[in-house]
Amino acid sequence: MKRFTRQITARPEHIDVLGHVNNAVWVQWIQDVAVAHWEAVAPAEFVERYFWVITRHEIDYRGNVQAGQTVTAETWVEDAPRGARFDRLMRFTGEDGSVKVEARTTWAMIDRASGRLCRIRDDIAGLFLER
Repeated sequence: MKRFTRQITARPEHIDVLGHVNNAVWVQWIQDVAVAHWEAVAPAEFVERYFWVITRHEIDYRGNVQAGQTVTAETWVEDAPRGARFDRLMRFTGEDGSVKVEARTTWAMIDRASGRLCRIRDDIAGLFLER
């Protein structure tokens, strides 16, 4: 599997009343990192033709992150797609080396022109999977 990483620093607006990154912010970060991964590996014509939507989230919150702290987001795809969908794994690790959040999200590929789901071709799957 081909992994993609990105560092994110929590800002004051990410923090909830409990003093740590809000759960909704984690969901936004999951989407942001996944989109950045797609844009980093896909040819421009694929990015222009397709986009991805999340159809399912499974998130485990394992630790807290406060304003000013940085996490390293790591994402990868382990298994071949199923039709128009595949599962993406994501892990956010804190500066102390501990896992803060882990997620498995299901993504579906949409054709921009038609607005419809489309089967993930082998050349697209190959952008994420080791062969």
